[in-house]
Amino acid sequence: MVMKRFLLAAVFLGVMSASAMAAELPPEIAKRGSLKVAIVPNYPPMEFRDPATNALSGFDVDLGEAIGRKLGVKIEWTETSFAEFMPSISTGRVDAILSGFTDYASRHEVATFVDYLRSGPQFFVQHSRKAEFKDAMSLCGKKVGSSRRTMFPAQIAAWSEKNCGSNPIQVVGTDGSADARTQLRQGRIDAAAQGNETLPYIMDLEPNTYATVGEPIAQQFTGIALPVKEKALQQAMLEAVDALIADGTYKTLLAKWKLSDNAIEKATINAGQ
Repeated sequence: MVMKRFLLAAVFLGVMSASAMAAELPPEIAKRGSLKVAIVPNYPPMEFRDPATNALSGFDVDLGEAIGRKLGVKIEWTETSFAEFMPSISTGRVDAILSGFTDYASRHEVATFVDYLRSGPQFFVQHSRKAEFKDAMSLCGKKVGSSRRTMFPAQIAAWSEKNCGSNPIQVVGTDGSADARTQLRQGRIDAAAQGNETLPYIMDLEPNTYATVGEPIAQQFTGIALPVKEKALQQAMLEAVDALIADGTYKTLLAKWKLSDNAIEKATINAGQ
């Protein structure tokens, strides 16, 4: 009987804990019982559609579902385009963006970011040419491609100005990371750069195709974008991420998706520059 009462009390406390977190959410979200979250599933291993099942998959998807459980709400994934991310937040079409979205200070007027991952632009070359590029300095004077939808081209140019002097990198803006890799394989560029969180997955998919060069040339944070005015939602999300870090779920998901090197110790708000 004592054990039965103990188990009932534990279940009750668990329900109360989930309810308490849900109660801290904005009233509309708490009443609805769900979070509408924008995603573009084309950035493995962060988010993509499983080729075998067509189901949403990836680190962000797993993390989002775990956050939903912590908050006591269901995650309603809303597929959109990258261009619609900020409009969808500002107009209230979604409550959050969880889709490998980089926290830049230039975005803080529209969105507040709860940062959950550390990353940075990483140079890489064709595996067959890795002997030519011992370090990042070897790329001075070479053509380096990176997605023009990111800050990477500007960051490459800044690194080049600081390190290459009169022999700068020729920065080539590409139509996304996949296009940069295509141009690299075709020999149209000498190297490419993309977020270091994505490269282990890509290199597993295409073994002996690419080789990294040096270390990431800048540090940035990936965050959950939320409406600036929704302070309660921001706090609830921050606490949910920290709870997942504390209970080991975060570490487990990082290991699953080979992202352990990108871990943070504690969630932050608007840490991006």
